[in-house]
Amino acid sequence: MSRWPRIIVHADMDAFFASIEQLDHPELRGRPVLVAHDGPRSVVTTASYEARPYGVGSAMALSVARRRCPHAVVVPPRFERYREVSRKVMEALASFATAIEPLSLDEAFLDATALRGRFTTPGELGRRIKEAVREATGGLTVSVGISCAKFVAKVASDHRKPDGLTVVPADRMAAFLAPLPVRKLWGVGPKTAPRLEGLGLRTIGDVACADAALLRSALGSWAESLQLLARGIDPRPVRPRERRKSLSAEETLDADVEGEAAIRPHLVESAHRVAARLERARLLATGIRVKLKTADFRVLSRQARLAHPTDDRELLAAAASELLGAFPLDTPVRLIGVGVHGLVGREGPRQLELFEDLHRTGARSPGPASGIG
Repeated sequence: MSRWPRIIVHADMDAFFASIEQLDHPELRGRPVLVAHDGPRSVVTTASYEARPYGVGSAMALSVARRRCPHAVVVPPRFERYREVSRKVMEALASFATAIEPLSLDEAFLDATALRGRFTTPGELGRRIKEAVREATGGLTVSVGISCAKFVAKVASDHRKPDGLTVVPADRMAAFLAPLPVRKLWGVGPKTAPRLEGLGLRTIGDVACADAALLRSALGSWAESLQLLARGIDPRPVRPRERRKSLSAEETLDADVEGEAAIRPHLVESAHRVAARLERARLLATGIRVKLKTADFRVLSRQARLAHPTDDRELLAAAASELLGAFPLDTPVRLIGVGVHGLVGREGPRQLELFEDLHRTGARSPGPASGIG
């Protein structure tokens, strides 16, 4: 361990939502499970590992997933339960780190450099982390990657999923990355990967060894940082998550709706969900935003400042409804959402005098649309 300049861990829970459903419902264990709302436009939130051999994965349309795996069990998501288990996971992980950077409910980076004296090898550290998570959650598994750089640790955690443990020391980082496809590089997605492959750069090793001018011609100023990642050079520290700057809730409708009377109930429901999240997080919002996606997939949004910071469900619903009047509502809508921003901490009991009539203290004039497309 003394030869490791840093000990960076990436911990990633295995099929988190689906695994929780199988944990809570033993009759689902060993069966293909899809966590998704049941509707014609629903998408899969998480697929259990039993469903994945059928080509089913997260973000896939539920209708497609059902065709590929007709015997799968569809379970509606229970986000309160997932957050409850996530808190236990993060508490277990935090005991192995001087800094923890949660990326989502089910994954986090840890900096364990200062704790190296507690473990004889990185492998022992990884096994202890896995045992702690299993014990804290009642049996859930986590895949762990350990290296000297955040990017390498994240790739390593995915290397032997599920329930994997992969350790990549400093002198093996470049060799570990080299044979992997370019799509494994952070930031390389469906648009960038074909450009790199068109230059004959199909693996991370190809990018690491590529001519710098050739990379710049394809990627511009981003080329240098991408090549450093390909070589396993990633000095970024583990940063504890800062307080959230925004919260939102949105709903993709089973059928398009049109007009204020049809849209408003969905808008109010989203505003109430956002208010509940603000209350749980002990935060108040100073601004509100309404988002509509039309049937032809255009995204329209309007936002406004609130006169006072609030988490009051009725005030937020009223402010969202007032913003609705700034939209053209003669086009069918497929998605409706409400977001809040400018979040500040709420200390002590709620100040009831803040929640005055909307006409005196509610949303001000709507801002311009943030975009269409």
